[in-house]
Parts: sequence; structure tokens; C-alpha cells
Amino acid sequence: MANLVPHGEDHLRPAIEAGIESLRAIGRQFHDFRWSLGTSSNYSVVLQRDPMRLLLTASGKDKGALGADDFVVVDAAGKSLVSGPGKPSAETGLHTLLAELPGTGAVLHTHSVWGTLLSDRYGEAGFIIEGFEMLKGLEGITTHETRKEVEVFANDQDIARLSGRVRPRLADPVRPLTHGFLIERHGMYTWGKDLAAARRHVEIYEFLFEVLARKLQMS
Repeated sequence: MANLVPHGEDHLRPAIEAGIESLRAIGRQFHDFRWSLGTSSNYSVVLQRDPMRLLLTASGKDKGALGADDFVVVDAAGKSLVSGPGKPSAETGLHTLLAELPGTGAVLHTHSVWGTLLSDRYGEAGFIIEGFEMLKGLEGITTHETRKEVEVFANDQDIARLSGRVRPRLADPVRPLTHGFLIERHGMYTWGKDLAAARRHVEIYEFLFEVLARKLQMS
């Protein structure tokens, strides 16, 4: 097993070990649900905020069969702090951006059929989900009488540029972006106060995406 503890930061070892096991379990679940097929997707857990330390799945790994070495630890700039065969994903910048939010403890990026289809259909106009009981699974929502906007950002191989479009929406003082968003013809990013909350948000969104997409098929 590679040493994923940054030099001089042995206090992070228990959180790293626990994070690895939890993310491996997430990977198996999401692979089985067909939300993270092939080498798609990446997941992260905030280990420490000051200075920022993020445990992240390494680039190009099968999420259904993650090994103990298939992870990296990065700083706030997305730079790997450990030696080993793994390297950070090209999309690390979105993880570090979302990890800046005070309430974020984990970030999950997935590639599902239903989310991809809806992002393709609606594009940057986005779409609304409202009136469904399952909306109450998103943190802070207490009634089905909720109108939830799902934002869609155009896909961009330049992650710094894409992050630059997402950042002002996260910081919007009137209508901040919360819970998650889609990237057109690509996938979904979700986050939560901890890994359990982030996973729940993925499950809620995926249920609602499938409901909406099947409803469109029936119309």
C-alpha cells in the first residue's frame, strides 16, 4: 500500500484510512447502479481545512474495483502531496473549488445515463424539478412543495475556465447554487457536509432524474 500521508502530517492517517475504505464502498455501489462505469467519475473527502487537504480518487481508475493505492492527497491548489503511481484527476479543480465551501465535507462526481440525457436535452437552460416528495432528501429542504432548479454548465476541457463559471454561482448572495449541478453531456457534481450527505444527494438526484426523464418519454 502506498504511503498517502503527506510528510509531517501523520495526524491525518486515521482520516485517510477511513476515507479510503468509505470511497471504495461508494465506488462499488455507484458502479453497481451504473452511475460510475468504466474509469469515469471521481470522489473526494475533505481531510482538513487549514491548510486544505483533500483525499481524492486517482485519475483513470475503475471505481467498481478501487484499490487501496488508487487515491491521492492534494492541497487547495490540487497539487498532489504524496508520492506513488496515482495522479490527480484533470477535474481536481472542481473538487477543490467545492471543498472551499464552509459546509462541504465530501464531493462526488458521477456519470449516469439519466443525468446525461437530461443535460443533453436542456443544455445550459437547465430545468426544474418540483412537487416530488424525494426532494426532501436534499439538505435543508423540508417540503415537497419545492421548486428546485438544476443548473447545467457547458462541458469544457479547461477545468480552470469551467470552475470560473461555477464559482460566482456558488457565491451568489441571493440565489446560490446548492446541492449539485450537471455538466452538459458529461456528468453531475454533488457535495454535502459529509460523505453520507453527499451520497444521499446523489441518490436523490438520480431518482428524480430518472422520474423526469421517464415522464418525458411518456408524454
